[in-house]
Amino acid sequence: MAIWQVVLLGLIEGLTEFIPVSSTGHLLLAGHFLGFNSPGKTFEVLIQLGAVLAVLSVYLTKLWQITIALPRSPEARNFVLGLLVAFLPAAVIGAGLHGFIKHVLFESPMLIAFTLIVGGVILLYVDELKLETRYRDITAFPPSLAFKIGVCQCLALVPGVSRSGSTIVGAMLLGADKRAAAEFSFFLAMPTMGGAFAYDLMKNWSVLDTSDMTGIALGFVCAFVAGVAVVRFVLEFISRHGYAPFGWWRIIVGGLALGALLAGG
Repeated sequence: MAIWQVVLLGLIEGLTEFIPVSSTGHLLLAGHFLGFNSPGKTFEVLIQLGAVLAVLSVYLTKLWQITIALPRSPEARNFVLGLLVAFLPAAVIGAGLHGFIKHVLFESPMLIAFTLIVGGVILLYVDELKLETRYRDITAFPPSLAFKIGVCQCLALVPGVSRSGSTIVGAMLLGADKRAAAEFSFFLAMPTMGGAFAYDLMKNWSVLDTSDMTGIALGFVCAFVAGVAVVRFVLEFISRHGYAPFGWWRIIVGGLALGALLAGG
């Protein structure tokens, strides 16, 4: 692994994980065109923990307040239950299809480019809808709503769909406002990506050597730094500008990648 490639991919992960553009899709396409290969595509999964810790660091105070309020606060218990319920569908399906996802879908750059474009069109469409808003506080999301958002998250097992994109769009269509949808997606990232990290590390530990772990650690740090920067500003950006800029970004990136692939890139 060249250091500059590791740094670049780590920054891409952190900058794209919490916006609905598909960090995995960007990583896999960048790796394809750079000629970057990691054993079992493990690097692309494991550096996501850096982005998880970015959310944890930014929301540490709020998470601590929720934790100490659990014994006496129905809202805190409802929020934690909602996260667990939302996490389960992708955890079960992701574990069951792990081999197919890593060895087939992750190796399909044409599919990734296509899903980026389609997801961009969907974002533009949903952003223009006049949706009825019923939920503005993520601690008030009922477990049934959280479960449905978790089902939507399963779509992101296809690289290029976007975990944050599928959960945000799903939450909005189910009645959450734009800011609450994005914030719930941030928190849902912690168990989802933490679980993916642990499961992938367990599956691929035997194929990793010292140089692989060094590269993963550097990518992890870069993803953390970039992730902190994004999480701090993205909610305010979404409140002001909506999701259309991310839709156009997806279409442009997917279109360029598709053109390069068709041209033999």
